[in-house]
Amino acid sequence: MSLPESSTLGGRLTALAQRLGLLGRASRQIFARASVLRLPFKVLPPPADSICWHEGPQLQQLLHLPRGALSGPVQEDKAQAHSALTQVVEAQTQQLQSFDLRLIDGFACTTPAPGYGSFEDYAASEHCRQVRIISYKDFLKAMSQPLPRFMAGDPVELLQANWRTRTFWAGETRGEAFASAIAYARRRGLEVLLPANMVRYRLSEAGLDNLQHRYHVLAMPEEAWSDPGFMGLLLDNGIPYARLSLLKKAGKPEFLLLPKEHQDATALGEGLRLAGAPNVLDYLRQLASVAE
Repeated sequence: MSLPESSTLGGRLTALAQRLGLLGRASRQIFARASVLRLPFKVLPPPADSICWHEGPQLQQLLHLPRGALSGPVQEDKAQAHSALTQVVEAQTQQLQSFDLRLIDGFACTTPAPGYGSFEDYAASEHCRQVRIISYKDFLKAMSQPLPRFMAGDPVELLQANWRTRTFWAGETRGEAFASAIAYARRRGLEVLLPANMVRYRLSEAGLDNLQHRYHVLAMPEEAWSDPGFMGLLLDNGIPYARLSLLKKAGKPEFLLLPKEHQDATALGEGLRLAGAPNVLDYLRQLASVAE
């Protein structure tokens, strides 16, 4: 006689919980209930290959993460999670004596440029129709709009990140003129050299290892916070946690941090992963490896 499917599944979950070190009965129950939650988890997408800095993951914000960026019921839990998160990203500033502006292929402007993969495509779009460059004089005029001190040879401010494949201009205005001028210089083979201040952001292996050692970091959909099954597990069992919504965009998940030193938090984290919650740390490592 075969066992009912529910009994077979329960046995497998119990065995898996024991292998994960969840020996307490309460922890095993949390793991089992979390593993069968039906939440609308979404795979974390790769960053868009866009000329717009703001269209990619804004992971540099972790470096100077505001104290109030994390939410959760216990201040000490939030403080510890904050400390771990601020170690994930490093920054290095380098002063370059000469940089060819034709190598820049993105900007930090909030100019509407979603979906454009190159300055050439953007310069040919309706967004840039008011920028006309047909001569070197036009080029100088266009470049002097985003860079008023261009002719004086002032340094240009640049951004790089090892989770992005581009070099970005850090200016905040006149992105249409900048993109059009760079596209013109490339087309004409016009060398454009300026000193540059380059800020390079990188995901720290040591910081990622520390975060992985201490926390389950999962991507949770908005619906989770109104789901009685998930919230019951989280609150009824007094599980410590912290939420990070700073990097969240509309319709995108936020981060849930569950400390691995707490057995019930680990049970919930392992169960949510089994239910389909994306592992944020795996995602971050993939971002860094793709850029390399």
